[in-house]
Amino acid sequence: MSLIKTESLNKIFTRGDEEIRAIRDLSLVIEPGEFVSITGASGSGKSTLLYILGLLDKPSSGRYYLQGNPVEHLSDAERAQLRNKFMGFVFQSFHLLPRATALRNVMMPLVYAHTTSAPLSEVEQRERALGALAKVGLSDRVNHRPNELSGGQRQRVAIARAIVNNPKLIFADEPTGNLDSKSGRDILSLFENLHAQGVTVLMVTHDPSIAERAHRRLVLKDGGLLEDIRGT
Repeated sequence: MSLIKTESLNKIFTRGDEEIRAIRDLSLVIEPGEFVSITGASGSGKSTLLYILGLLDKPSSGRYYLQGNPVEHLSDAERAQLRNKFMGFVFQSFHLLPRATALRNVMMPLVYAHTTSAPLSEVEQRERALGALAKVGLSDRVNHRPNELSGGQRQRVAIARAIVNNPKLIFADEPTGNLDSKSGRDILSLFENLHAQGVTVLMVTHDPSIAERAHRRLVLKDGGLLEDIRGT
């Protein structure tokens, strides 16, 4: 069974009397365990597609199946629950709480988990968060706040937060965009390690050298799928 399948997705934004079609009749299939980059010029629909696939936005028309199940009729609460249990997100601007330590930032998905199972105790949350920070090499920075960390370290905290619930699917939107070259390479290595562990990774990037590290590249143009390049 495919992990993600879309059929003729469209997304239209309205600005006054003007309609902007960000996604145009886009159909694709992504299998479990793939490492996929999404590239294209500015305004090609990369981030819009990622947000739709990550259940952070809804298409104007078309179908989206996640593990074979249609998602368009899910309530906001059901979408939030699915995101929390099944997905992790990494953004260009980190989206960390500025007054919280690295440990507390990573614990947030566990604190706010909308699950049907018994909630984790604070001790269990702490242990899970410490484990995630260890995976990204930040065991010695758990009590540091974002302003005490470098850009690369802040992105590592964001990745630890994304993986703390052991997601099957990671969405990354320009995760190296605010980093220097070395930090960017280090962050990409983390994604490659996650992929090697069986996590499916979908990454938006404008950098061709970053995109080519993925095993499959989707190239968008004017909201449509221009190229689907495999085997890199």
